[in-house]
Amino acid sequence: MPERKEQSQDNFQENFMIEKIKQRPINKRRLIRRTVITVSMAIIFGLIACFTFLVLEPVISNWLYPEKEPEAIIFPEEPEEMLPEEMLEEYIQPSPSPSPQPEETPPEKVKLDESQVQEILNQVVLDMGDYRQIYNVLSEYVKQLEQYMVVVTGTKSDTDWFANVYESKNETSGIVVGNNGKELLILTDYSSLKRADHLTVSFSNGVQADALMTQSFQDGNLAVLCVSLNTLGQAMPAEDLHVASLGSSLQRNLVGSPVIAVGSPMGSSGSVGYGIITSTGAQVSLADMNFQLLTTDIYGSQSAGGVLFNTSGQVVGFITTGKSGSDMRNLVSAYGVSDLKQMINRLAKGDRIPYLGVVGVDVPSEANQQSQVPFGAYVREVEMDSPAMLAGIQSGDVIVGIDRQDVARMSDYTGYLLKANVEDVLTLRVMRLSQGEYKELTFEVTAGEAE
Repeated sequence: MPERKEQSQDNFQENFMIEKIKQRPINKRRLIRRTVITVSMAIIFGLIACFTFLVLEPVISNWLYPEKEPEAIIFPEEPEEMLPEEMLEEYIQPSPSPSPQPEETPPEKVKLDESQVQEILNQVVLDMGDYRQIYNVLSEYVKQLEQYMVVVTGTKSDTDWFANVYESKNETSGIVVGNNGKELLILTDYSSLKRADHLTVSFSNGVQADALMTQSFQDGNLAVLCVSLNTLGQAMPAEDLHVASLGSSLQRNLVGSPVIAVGSPMGSSGSVGYGIITSTGAQVSLADMNFQLLTTDIYGSQSAGGVLFNTSGQVVGFITTGKSGSDMRNLVSAYGVSDLKQMINRLAKGDRIPYLGVVGVDVPSEANQQSQVPFGAYVREVEMDSPAMLAGIQSGDVIVGIDRQDVARMSDYTGYLLKANVEDVLTLRVMRLSQGEYKELTFEVTAGEAE
């Protein structure tokens, strides 16, 4: 018996020693479900955190570091010219004075005849030193004007047939027309930059900076670029930020006055030309607006660019090409700056340009007197599929009002339209010839966007 008992104990010990501990089986379905739930919750919380950051971060940043709004750039309106009778009336009206003053006899004006004038001119003799001094003065003046000018380079990346990457560059001139405290605003031509992927501006002191196109008006080949003042930093201190002054192109004595073409009038950057304005009466008719065309006797390039300055340091014209007659292709011409000011304001703010599609002219006084054509914007043409055509405006109509504003000439129509916005519904009052007399009609036109 004792032996059997010992044997059973040995068997028990042996069985105990070889016993294996089995792990609990893994429930793969439950593990996968928990993993999916955990990952989904992480994604959801991450999206909520990103959304919260994106929404609240600008608010918190503006609260902690308030950013100044850019100053609005507004060019002064053109002063109305005084009529001759008004000048005479002002001249003959005495100014009020507290006590009577003894009348002073004005000095008698001495009139010289032609022979006396010619005799005086014959006494003036200019030598080479005088001419040298004149051109030295002009050269120094050009250096002052060039501080307002920039060179804009548009870079376009492309690939050839063999998948080799290459870059093409176009250069054009620009002029600094504004500083809103945040950006420098540069007026330039659009056609040279329309396909560029990257824009670079080079200032007269050699500083270069990246630029962005704020807005463009393709029909008039105009664009406004902006350069952030933060990117310029210390390379361009405040005293080097020069903004050009826009003058007037509506002066009656503009014809025959001297001008300097700066920028690229000869087709290359940094070129210059001297001359006079030969005419101001021509116009460039575009959709919804007319631009005054200034012609000069400066022989330049058919790819000219830049601006015209007067002798007072003011811009009077923005050089354009392809607008003159075939016999004047190489003579530098420019848009009158007075017609551009309102457009530049819109482009500088990044506003889209409203578009109706009316090509019009002023009604001359002869047509008003002889044919009783009412004064207004005479519709010479309506562009195909334009908002004006779709609303029912026809060639031969005379636009005499927009909304509650009266229109007496084409410039009034353009001015009121540029104060509107794209997709605004405008009420046009139109005079249309019917059975020998003009009758007023009203059209509702939804403004589109100019290209």
